Amino acid sequence: MSIDIKVPELGESIVEATVIRWFKSVGDPVKVGEALVELETEKANFEVAAEKPGVLTSIVKGDDEDVEVGDLIGVMEEGTVGTSDAETKEEPHEAEEVKIEVNEDITESEKVTPVARRIAEEHGVDINLVAGTGHGNRVTKEDVESFIASKGAAQPRVEEVSNVEPIRKEVAPLPAEQAPQITFGRDVREERIKMSRRRRTIARRMLEAKQTTAMLTTFNEIDMGAVMELRKRRKEIFKEKYGVGLGLNSFFVKAAIGALKEFPQINAEIDGDDMIIKHYYDIGIAIGASEGLVVPVLKNADSMTFAAIEKGIKEYAQKSEDNTLSLEDIMGGTFTLTNGGVFGSLMSTPILNPPQVGILGLHKIEPRPVVINGELEVRSMMYVALSYDHRIVDGREAVQFLVRLKELIEDPESLLLEG
Repeated sequence: MSIDIKVPELGESIVEATVIRWFKSVGDPVKVGEALVELETEKANFEVAAEKPGVLTSIVKGDDEDVEVGDLIGVMEEGTVGTSDAETKEEPHEAEEVKIEVNEDITESEKVTPVARRIAEEHGVDINLVAGTGHGNRVTKEDVESFIASKGAAQPRVEEVSNVEPIRKEVAPLPAEQAPQITFGRDVREERIKMSRRRRTIARRMLEAKQTTAMLTTFNEIDMGAVMELRKRRKEIFKEKYGVGLGLNSFFVKAAIGALKEFPQINAEIDGDDMIIKHYYDIGIAIGASEGLVVPVLKNADSMTFAAIEKGIKEYAQKSEDNTLSLEDIMGGTFTLTNGGVFGSLMSTPILNPPQVGILGLHKIEPRPVVINGELEVRSMMYVALSYDHRIVDGREAVQFLVRLKELIEDPESLLLEG
């Protein structure tokens, strides 16, 4: 009996995905629960597993193809190979002959992903020279790109036409105004790469945030000396006790929650004509992974210790690189922190993460001259930025939020005393 393989429900508000890779080739046996195909959505990657044992008989949607929830992407035949007498007796010689006849083409197509083949053709690479590292030694896009980088492959090839010269000798030249203009543009030095599902979603959501919110940004600067001195004193004991470093993020998560409690409209969202004030604090942490920006969420962060926050962020960073974030990791969020300072950013205007109405941007710590009690001193300073939706957050509250955040960070013991 045939079994349709369809795109399953992928979670709240997610209706589209992209086929990343098939773990099985046509004709491969499949066990119950065995992964068949990997899908990429706007938030995370998912594996579709076999619900029954059988054989994969058809792949309807191949690598790099976009699909929607409910779409047919493949077909299986229930049962295992060789267990049915009918299967064994059904024209064995003819089936064997067909298999031998098309084996070479099938092997080649199944051992190379469509994206890898396209890139190889564009760069004049003999795909047979590329070693595959994918499932079953399948040649992937990364394999071809690595081969090109290591071998210094030529630019996309231009087909040679050997009979041009003889023809030009026999045919009278065209008038200058009719002669074809041969130019060598930038196209041979350009590379066209289809954006991943995640990158396309990031682009769409950033544009939506700009178009559907009344976004404004306000700034302040914070003296980081007290936090840095505290970290210096406590970092060894902290790491020895909890197995994780004491970073800056935990201080800002705690301080942001303290400020949000005093200005709850920044921890809210808009639903039609209503404001939904959230009296819980699920803090999103923006992570710039190699595959694109993701924002996993620290659930109930107000009840987390400094160590729990640092461990949570470290785990999310690793999952982001491994593409193993789950829907539970990235769903929800009432307020977001983004730290461009780790990349060297001195100042920026972070873009909102709808439906949230506030996002805090952290930046690079730099020594700067400041006046303290009438005296000029050099202090370790950081610019911070709060982008907010002006529809429900006024400038007054936004400025006061940053002032309160500044007070808490510059007196880090207060974070411990106030929880």
